[in-house]
Amino acid sequence: MRLLIVEDEKRLALSLAKGLRAEGFAVDVVHDGNEGLRLAAEGVHDLVVLDIMLPGLNGYRVCAALRAAGHDVPILMLTAKDGEYDEAEGLDTGADDYLTKPFSYVVLVARVKALLRRRGSAGASPVLRVGRLVVDTAARRVCRDETEVTLTAKEFAVLEQLATRAGQVVGKPEILEHVWDFAYDGDPNIVEVYVSTLRRKLGTDTIQTVRGAGYRLVAS
Repeated sequence: MRLLIVEDEKRLALSLAKGLRAEGFAVDVVHDGNEGLRLAAEGVHDLVVLDIMLPGLNGYRVCAALRAAGHDVPILMLTAKDGEYDEAEGLDTGADDYLTKPFSYVVLVARVKALLRRRGSAGASPVLRVGRLVVDTAARRVCRDETEVTLTAKEFAVLEQLATRAGQVVGKPEILEHVWDFAYDGDPNIVEVYVSTLRRKLGTDTIQTVRGAGYRLVAS
């Protein structure tokens, strides 16, 4: 899952991003409304955490513009304001949920996961079956031959990218973009490290390497 945080309080934005990445999400961060609208409109994010008081365009206008353009990405609005009018205005512009600062990080993560589950239940099943593997994207659990396999957040995120396109070749750049984020400038071979770990835990025959193209999850 790839999230976008649009928040002009940089320390807060970076703190949220760090925590959400530890939960296994890829997270992009921008600090003004215009850039937030541009990135959100690309349609590559699964959820947007959107502050209301932003330079450029405020959160209400960003949200309204996205909905007017037909984007249905879940939006969790953040604000330092407090009052029924502000909440109603945010929801009227198309936001899916609303959180008033200061808020508990645990509550924010719970709201994010709830919105993602809600979106998943409205579409495809959150449970992916590939041969002897069962990947529950909502519960973030993996079983092989009905035995649960413990994965780290990043390992699960890499597997999820492969499982959602089982049988197809998924390129290393795609995995980097969705599991890490667009600002990642480390060693791209980190993907190979995680694939190797997944093979060790799930079976060497589960993930094929397609030279020069990427990786394919197959029914073993």
